[in-house]
Amino acid sequence: MLTLPAPSQSARFFISYRSQDPDLSLAKDFYEAIKAAGHEAFMAGESIRLGEKWPQRIDEELKLCDYFLLLLSERSATSEMVTEEVRQAKELRDSSDRHKPVILPIRVNLPWSTPLNYDLRGYLQQIQQREWKSAADTHRILQEIFSLVAIGDVERLAEWESGELGDEKLFSPIASSAYPLLPVTEPVFPDGQVNLAENSSDLNGLLDPELSPELEFPFFDQVFYSNCYKEVKKPGALIRVKAPLQWGKTYLINQILDYGIQQGYQVVRIDFQEPEKEIFNTLERFLHWFCGSIAEELNLPHNLAENWRGALSANSNCTNYFERYLLPAISSSLILGLDNVDILFSHQAIACDFLPLLRTWHEKAHTRPIWKKLQLVIAYSKEDYISTDRNKSPFNVGKSIDIPQLNQAQVQKLAQHLKLHWNEEQTTQLMDMVGGHPWLVKKALHEMTRCGLTLIELLQIAPTEGGLYGDHLRLHWLILQEHQLLEIMKQVVATNTAVLIDRVKASKLQHMGLVKYTHNNSVQPLCDLYRLYFRDRLGM
Repeated sequence: MLTLPAPSQSARFFISYRSQDPDLSLAKDFYEAIKAAGHEAFMAGESIRLGEKWPQRIDEELKLCDYFLLLLSERSATSEMVTEEVRQAKELRDSSDRHKPVILPIRVNLPWSTPLNYDLRGYLQQIQQREWKSAADTHRILQEIFSLVAIGDVERLAEWESGELGDEKLFSPIASSAYPLLPVTEPVFPDGQVNLAENSSDLNGLLDPELSPELEFPFFDQVFYSNCYKEVKKPGALIRVKAPLQWGKTYLINQILDYGIQQGYQVVRIDFQEPEKEIFNTLERFLHWFCGSIAEELNLPHNLAENWRGALSANSNCTNYFERYLLPAISSSLILGLDNVDILFSHQAIACDFLPLLRTWHEKAHTRPIWKKLQLVIAYSKEDYISTDRNKSPFNVGKSIDIPQLNQAQVQKLAQHLKLHWNEEQTTQLMDMVGGHPWLVKKALHEMTRCGLTLIELLQIAPTEGGLYGDHLRLHWLILQEHQLLEIMKQVVATNTAVLIDRVKASKLQHMGLVKYTHNNSVQPLCDLYRLYFRDRLGM
């Protein structure tokens, strides 16, 4: 164990890790060394006592910590809970005058060539990473961390984060064109997303799993695709892709944009998870980022100064930028995919001005030819967390595309294709547990085909925090807690029959993908996974 003299000042560390090796063992090594050096360390598995409320304790420790030690392994890099902890740490750091917590990412046997998904890449942009390959690196990294604590000066800490301090052999910038971005923005697939052959009507376009290292997944049949493609070709189209968290919205947007490229359109995808928090400080700054990002994707000069007049409102300037500069500068139509629009709901001042702007552009296509060149594709999970004038909302115009659940025939055919040799009863057992939820099904089949997990084993561990859905379930627990929905969820899971609950809250639970409507507007859990997990967590 690393031994150092008592520090001149004590610091608080939060260790973010996945509770499986190699993360777990390394987290314990760091935990013990940090405490032995005279600092305070929080590691959920070691620090949370039996009976304590796990989510509240996590929130408290994140707010108190000076340093956020992030262990990035192959597993933790796809963990929803780890990603959520990083998001909270980044948000706390950006809003703190002390620039705390300092985020310390360490790649644990995760090569630099392994890309991160959009979530982590956005949160960790420009923050330096260290690399851990063996026990020898533990000592070196700890020495550097303790030296950093000794610095204590905010400006020097900023230099460390930007890479101006430290051993160049130990770290590399996170934002580098040398390491491409994984094609995901929400943590939908553990292995990243894959293209589905356009002419696949069900599972016919799947590759043989023995020949492909990735487990491909069929979301939609050809009729579904055709309807989307037909709609996006309409001048001035507005397509609304609404589905619960992890339901395939980003995948569908990418398919539509790929189709647009094949048709000779210009396409741009804007992910509202990407910009740093400061971008949302004012509408003006947000729209500058929005317009500049689109121009850059189109390989056009930004030309914001030349097309932005101080006497006009930000929305008017943005409209003029599109009408007088962006749209005339391209020869074809532009399909603009707006992903994770839900992010805007946390910035109400921005949302209340920007969302009506999208509707205005859509309506302009009826009267001004230049706006027929703009097709909008908007992806979101919910719109009822923000109050908007229905006459100004983009969520009740255009074409709504609902992503359906997978049906039993699709799931059984996929299982057969993956050589699981299931009968109808086994498929029913899986769907009773996870329903037709696309990601839950994919995750189950992934674990069984890659990790040798049997169906019986999966069904036993699925609704537990130690099972394959542990991160997913804890994330939903946190969201329910944040929006004061735990008590209403308790009513839903308390019985095996559908219940009638408050309409607004029922809608929110449905948008999260936790419940489904039955007769008489009653609701019940989407699947046994949620019924069993929340019963246990709520002490029922």
